[in-house]
Amino acid sequence: MVVKRLQNPKLIVQPEIVQPEEEGSSIDYFYDVPGSMPGTLRIDADAPPSEIVLIDYSETNAVRLQIESPRDCAEYLDTESVSWVDVKGLGSEDILNELGEVFSLHPLVLEDVVNVPQRPKVEEYEEQLLLIARMVMLRRSSSGFHTEQVSFVLGRHYLLTVQEEPERDCFNAIRERIRTSKGTIRKHKADYLMYALLDSIVDGFFPILERYGEEIEDLEDEVVENPTHKTLEKIHKIKRELLTLRRSIWPQRDAINSLIRDGSDLICDEVRVYLRDCYDHAVQVLDMVETYRELASSLMDVYLSSVSNKMNEVMKFLTIVSTIFIPLTFIAGVYGMNFNTDKSPLNMPELSWYWGYPLCWAVMITIAVTLIFFFKRKGWFENFSAVKRKE
Repeated sequence: MVVKRLQNPKLIVQPEIVQPEEEGSSIDYFYDVPGSMPGTLRIDADAPPSEIVLIDYSETNAVRLQIESPRDCAEYLDTESVSWVDVKGLGSEDILNELGEVFSLHPLVLEDVVNVPQRPKVEEYEEQLLLIARMVMLRRSSSGFHTEQVSFVLGRHYLLTVQEEPERDCFNAIRERIRTSKGTIRKHKADYLMYALLDSIVDGFFPILERYGEEIEDLEDEVVENPTHKTLEKIHKIKRELLTLRRSIWPQRDAINSLIRDGSDLICDEVRVYLRDCYDHAVQVLDMVETYRELASSLMDVYLSSVSNKMNEVMKFLTIVSTIFIPLTFIAGVYGMNFNTDKSPLNMPELSWYWGYPLCWAVMITIAVTLIFFFKRKGWFENFSAVKRKE
């Protein structure tokens, strides 16, 4: 295989375009200046330096090398073996420019690879196929997940992958299969390697969705039994994160479908069959995301209903207490007027009774007990006892 070189490629590296920061705002905007040249690169000052790992393998042999420059892997690209060049980190300008030269990347391809984030998509060039995908990974230190862009450039006998972060990815199982010659991966070409990596990215959504399914189940119990303001915050957080997952998998599903439907000379019919299975996984992920989003939205309605019911219970309790004490307050108010019985026998003669005070208490207790028994017969205390059992 002969790798063509671009004649004096000129790739312009543009600094970050940061919007002037307003008071109370800390959002940075990284957009191209209107009218900027195609192929303009934006190198983020905080991007980690680029690391390059070359895995060259055939059915009988496999080599893994840590290389310093893309030029060091040029000799492997002219062989019949499969060369997987994995670049992690987008902070090294020289390495990125050398990638464009060594792999004869179109300036627009390199722009899509470097200027993240891009929407997942598929673009076909003369001797290369560009695939942009989104990879999701669970965070180690905290809850939630993070997403990053993974770019695939497929050639006849090589596959170039470019990742944003050098720390972790979901490709370790693929590397191990290549190292141990497990399965049939070393019997296939670079297109099968791209399928295996893409399938690993899609399957990486399932553990995250499984965790969200458990969180939604816990929230359902919390919303019904003890809804609080923190519960509302959890619901909003899950809805935002599920929306992020949806934005990642929706165009990715369309990109995989484009690989199957449109076809390419770089992808054989056998690999296209495997891509259909990958497409099914993407559809399944999208269905799960949509289902969980609907459940999260319904949790908001349940939360509002639970808060309203809780308020109704409080109002009912206060109504019962007020109803019981209204006749008692009336009796206490009447006998608290203290009219002088010496002036007239009509001025509260009960005040001079020997059993007046105990009789007054007996009447008030009888009224209170009667009202409590009446409310219990009506079933007004049933919800209170149910809440107490749940707590």
